[in-house]
Amino acid sequence: MFETLYQNLADTSVLEIIAVIFGLLSVWYAKQANIWVYPTGIISVLIYVSICFDAKLYADMGINAFYFVMSVYGWIMWSRKVDESHERPITFLGRKDYYVSLGMFIFSIIFIIILLKYFKADDTAYWATNVPYIDTFTTAIFIVGMWQMAMKKVENWIFWIIGDVISVPLYFYKGLVFTSLQFFIFLILAVMGYLEWRRLAKKQTQIA
Repeated sequence: MFETLYQNLADTSVLEIIAVIFGLLSVWYAKQANIWVYPTGIISVLIYVSICFDAKLYADMGINAFYFVMSVYGWIMWSRKVDESHERPITFLGRKDYYVSLGMFIFSIIFIIILLKYFKADDTAYWATNVPYIDTFTTAIFIVGMWQMAMKKVENWIFWIIGDVISVPLYFYKGLVFTSLQFFIFLILAVMGYLEWRRLAKKQTQIA
C-alpha cells in the first residue's frame, strides 16, 4: 500500500499540485468567509478542467466547468451588498432553502447520470463498479454545497463534510492520491468552517 502511495505521489503532475494548493487556499478563505474563496477556487477548478481533459475524463471535466460557473455566481453574490454599508450576512437555511436544496440535489443526480451515460456508454467495466454512482452522489452534494455557500448559509459545510468523507477513498481509488490527500485536508477545514460559520451566524443573530 505504501509503495503504491509513493508511486502515485511520484507520478503527481505539477499542475495537480498547483490545483491542490489553490484548492486548499480556497477552502481556507471560505472558512474565514473571505471573498478570496472564489478567485483561488476558480484557478483550481480551471486546472482540473485541463487535467480531466488530458485524462479523457470528459464527464469530470464538464462537472468542473460547472463548478467554474457556480464559483463566478458565488463571487457575484458575495460582492453584492444587502444595503449601502452591509455585506450579505451568514445565516441558517430557511424552509424554502431546504426545498431548493433538495430539488437541486435530485436534478443534479439525474443530470450527472445522463452525462456519464453519454460519455461512458460503451464502458461496461466502468458501469460494473460502484464508482459512477458514488461519484454522482458526491458531485450532487458539492453542487448543493456550492449554491448554499454562495448564499452564505451555514449548512453548506455539512454538505462539504459529507462529500469530503466519501471523496477521500474515491480519489485514492482513482489513482489521484495527492487529490485524495487534499480532500482529507478539506474535511478538517470543513469541520472548522462549520463551527466558525455557526458561531458567526449566532453572533449576527444576537446583534440583530
